[in-house]
Amino acid sequence: MEATLMPLVQTTLRQPRLAAEMIMGLGLKRDVLWTALALGAALHALVLQLVLSVSEPAMPLPGYMSMPLVLFVLIAGVMVIYVHALHWAARALGGKGELWDMLAVIVWLQLLRATAQLILLVVSLAMPLLGMVLALVVGVWGLWILFNFIAAAGRLPTAGHGIAVVVMAAVGLVLGLSIFLSLIGLSAQGVPS
Repeated sequence: MEATLMPLVQTTLRQPRLAAEMIMGLGLKRDVLWTALALGAALHALVLQLVLSVSEPAMPLPGYMSMPLVLFVLIAGVMVIYVHALHWAARALGGKGELWDMLAVIVWLQLLRATAQLILLVVSLAMPLLGMVLALVVGVWGLWILFNFIAAAGRLPTAGHGIAVVVMAAVGLVLGLSIFLSLIGLSAQGVPS
């Protein structure tokens, strides 16, 4: 398994558009993609709990941040809304991509991001200054990969189109997230009812 994943990781870092085409070309079934999304959400909840347990937050966090199951549901819900928002934003810009292609590339990106966060945590604990620099590099590089992945999955011509899709989807995500949070019973933190 490791032998097949490492070349895909390297291609993702060097040629993200080609990596996105490779991921979409795998022809993963819907149930596999949704299961992978759930795995990615669980991994992110675990990593976030780990980060919170070893570092002191700069500001007080909402109570649900200490509840792993609630955090998992929140992350999974955001990912589902995000994938749909990206897909429809790409369609609005003339993209011809399928929802399952968008889901596949976002799930792969989320799994890589969780891995990067674990590496950053270890580096930051050992050498905080290097950890800060590395976090900045990973953040910028991650955006470049994201824009190329979105453009490829949406069948759009350039990474610039990927930027436009992300901006449009962000608006959709904020709206969708507010609806989702009200449905699962979480209220705005610090806002009196």
